[in-house]
Amino acid sequence: MIEDLVTGGAGFIGSNLAARLVAERGAVRVLDDLTTGHRENLGPLGAAAELRVGCVTDAAILADAMRGIRRVFHLAAMVAVERTVREPVEAERVNAVGTLRVLEAAHAAGVERVVFASSAAVYGDDPSLPKRETMRPEPISPYGVTKLAGEHYLRFFAREHGLRGVSLRFFNVFGPRQDPRSPYAAAIPRFLDALLDGRPPEIFGDGRQTRDFCPVEDVVDACLRAAAAPGVGAGEAFNVGRGAETDLLQLLEWLAEGVGRAAEPRFSSPRPGDIRRSVADVSLARERLGFAPAEPLGEALARTARWYREHRR
Repeated sequence: MIEDLVTGGAGFIGSNLAARLVAERGAVRVLDDLTTGHRENLGPLGAAAELRVGCVTDAAILADAMRGIRRVFHLAAMVAVERTVREPVEAERVNAVGTLRVLEAAHAAGVERVVFASSAAVYGDDPSLPKRETMRPEPISPYGVTKLAGEHYLRFFAREHGLRGVSLRFFNVFGPRQDPRSPYAAAIPRFLDALLDGRPPEIFGDGRQTRDFCPVEDVVDACLRAAAAPGVGAGEAFNVGRGAETDLLQLLEWLAEGVGRAAEPRFSSPRPGDIRRSVADVSLARERLGFAPAEPLGEALARTARWYREHRR
């Protein structure tokens, strides 16, 4: 019997989560419109991953996908910050309205808990570091605005309808199945793709902007902990990162060493909506969820580099 639903489960983070759920619970249901997700991400799971193709804004599709489900991991979203800047109305439809539809369907189906993939983007460009959950959110992009809206809707459904929910503010996630050829690809897969091709990696800005890079395995672990932790579920938000600040030039140097290539970047104009510095305080997630990074950043980067060398198309 399938009791777990992952929206966006054919995407990067979602497919890694789906694989872990299959390994631990035997089966999983995935809802994905395949806009940025890929069927092949679920291929190794075979029949254990039941894929429903559809959008989270479709109430009928959601109602059907929720049948028999106890836990929902809501990861489906328009995830590219720069695209949300160009298409804010579509970002609102998919991210904010889509989340509201998921929560309505979960409540109607009697789901026990919803884990919502929020983002560090809700903090905006406040120079105060590290980012703590008690800080006032100041998103500077439609992506961050819509993720914050999702958090508020989660709290509303917890308060008004008793739907247990947890928001996880993901920092910069990386790892296997992250698509380097997407025009919205994140830094690590883009850098690796360029290095392995012998092209100069492109850096938007001066390369001194910092991020808190978090392996997808840690994010999956945080999701499972949030779905099971006692004493949470009133819509609380938790940071999910490593608690370490790394600039893009240092990141590129480590990746270049990992693949044995020279790092000679090409610099381009900064992208709209990008923040300058970001690093998480993960003490609340450690205390309430039992979450902690599993391995040093260098080891996780090296493992990711090996995966890209072996799986490049």
